[in-house]
Amino acid sequence: MPLTDPALPATYWAEHAWLDGQVAHGVALEVSGGHLTAVHRETPTAPPGAEVLRGFTLPGLANAHSHAFHRALRGTVQAGTGTFWTWREAMYRVAERLTPESYYALARAVYAEMALAGITCVGEFHYLHHAPGGARYADPNAMGQALIAAARDAGLRLTLLDTCYLSAGFGEPPTRPQQRFSDGSADAWAQRASALSGDATTRVGAAIHSVRAVPAAQLATVTQWAAERRAPLHVHLSEQPAENDACRAAHGRTPTGLLADHGVLGPRTVAVHATHLTDADVTVLGESGTGVCMCPTTERDLADGIGPAAHLARAGSPLSLGSDSHAVIDLLEEARALELDERLRTRTRGHWTAAGLLRAATGDGHAALGWPEAGRLEAGAPADFTTVALDSVRTAGPAPALAAETAVYAATAADVRHTVVAGRMVVRDGAHRGVPDPAAALASAIAAVLH
Repeated sequence: MPLTDPALPATYWAEHAWLDGQVAHGVALEVSGGHLTAVHRETPTAPPGAEVLRGFTLPGLANAHSHAFHRALRGTVQAGTGTFWTWREAMYRVAERLTPESYYALARAVYAEMALAGITCVGEFHYLHHAPGGARYADPNAMGQALIAAARDAGLRLTLLDTCYLSAGFGEPPTRPQQRFSDGSADAWAQRASALSGDATTRVGAAIHSVRAVPAAQLATVTQWAAERRAPLHVHLSEQPAENDACRAAHGRTPTGLLADHGVLGPRTVAVHATHLTDADVTVLGESGTGVCMCPTTERDLADGIGPAAHLARAGSPLSLGSDSHAVIDLLEEARALELDERLRTRTRGHWTAAGLLRAATGDGHAALGWPEAGRLEAGAPADFTTVALDSVRTAGPAPALAAETAVYAATAADVRHTVVAGRMVVRDGAHRGVPDPAAALASAIAAVLH
């Protein structure tokens, strides 16, 4: 389902919609060329010929952190004991088996699952660059191009966060599984990444995998590449205490301190996870305007811990959300988990309003991915939105005025009724229009990788 062709002029009528942080009733959304051209409030009935959206229509959800191939692990790694590090070994075994063709099939199915969950834009933290053992494909960006094609054909916007990944640890060469992640140097990474280009629904950003995977002397190369292109720059940060300990041993400072020393932090940078931070780290991230992407369902699945999200927000870091390893793909669950995890940690309630959590899932998530014009329902914005049912067994009951609270605290991805991207209906009545049977596509693609 390509989204690059100009969308035909159309009008959508939302029974209830999220406008300027409030629930509005009866809203007509005029669309042309993939953008909203007008938003009419107080439209009690659908205009003639309008596409009717029953339920609560939100700006499209932004999944700010994805590793598409991790979806193949769902259900296979949840049982038993272990830590992040034992889970990583299973993940490496999957990574070894992927080809550009099998990665396209898997990612297309995963992105279709995202569209069904109301996600209209995904940030793919992409480090699976080369063939097993590190051999280059004829097109050095074959794996990245497979992801771009998969997102296009599943109907999503994509920010491909091409990731620099050079070492196994501080001063350690990449292991056999990691060799297909590495370009050898940051300069070689930059040369390869520079051959990638975006289009109407694709943008290219950069990522530093982590401070353990990119030597300190090469951090500036990646940072400069992103700065020259005014592109987003993401980095895994302090996901594990072991990473913090190793960084202190190697450099005498925390990973946050090391990134600050090398000019990595700033408003176009997003730290992913940021789970194990000192108070000083939080201050540095907040004062620099660095965003933070929290991935609560993955962080709890891997027993990583609960990050200081509320502290980070108070310090000045905009928050976004990601499904990361895809233990589940449900941005509404990620949003409510932000609040509920903080309640468990502090034993108090009310750290975010529903509006604040929706902002993380929409506008701030899009900004983190380099789409600052998206994530809102207003004239001039991309025509990306999703409708959540208010009459399911999970959402029935509350008054429509409480639609935001209902969506955040009761709805799930299963309650997404419609998803529109660039003015085109990608999901209608819970069915993906470009991938007829996403479940079968997932099963087939995962079986091809695991067996």
